[in-house]
Amino acid sequence: MRIAPLDKPDFLALAAERLRHEPPHLEDALANPRGDHSLDNVPLVYPLEPKPAAVLVPVVMREEPALLLTERSAHLRQHSGQIAFPGGRVDPTDDSILAAACREAEEEIGLDNRFISPLGYLDAYLSTTNYLVIPVVARVSPSYTLNLNHNEVADAFEVPLGFLMDPARHELHSREWKGRLRRYYAMPYEGRYIWGVTAGIIRNLYERLYTP
Repeated sequence: MRIAPLDKPDFLALAAERLRHEPPHLEDALANPRGDHSLDNVPLVYPLEPKPAAVLVPVVMREEPALLLTERSAHLRQHSGQIAFPGGRVDPTDDSILAAACREAEEEIGLDNRFISPLGYLDAYLSTTNYLVIPVVARVSPSYTLNLNHNEVADAFEVPLGFLMDPARHELHSREWKGRLRRYYAMPYEGRYIWGVTAGIIRNLYERLYTP
């Protein structure tokens, strides 16, 4: 099923109907988590004790909506240069998953809360680095302004949502990791290599909104 282009009314109607209205509970999320292991049916070792994290999935409400993504700085110790959503670990001082995602977006790219309107939540995503990531989908005003923290983020850019919601763009790639061949989604776009957790969350957004 090819989905392109997308417009605001269609996306917003599907988001209101199909996104979670509350973040998943930890116990439910860990019972059968989606994540990097899913494509290869890698057995999970219980008990799972991942660190909670939150990311903002910012949908810029242009005539054709777009996802706002970041490129991590090259000098970072983990995931340097990778394409990511704004986000990070949930702090004890965060009031909620939404608060954590918005705080991280403010710290990383200077996206102020006044430009953000939450739409709902996706299923939790378990990463190979032992984070349980809760994605917060939000509409972002196209008049937004950014102030990048270059200690963490090298760049921020938009990708049309119609491109990312087209399953023909969801390529299956593989590489060796810890002695075994692992598969993952990748969505190359204009010289950017979107893959790993970010591509997995985008795939989950597609499945949540556009599949029965």
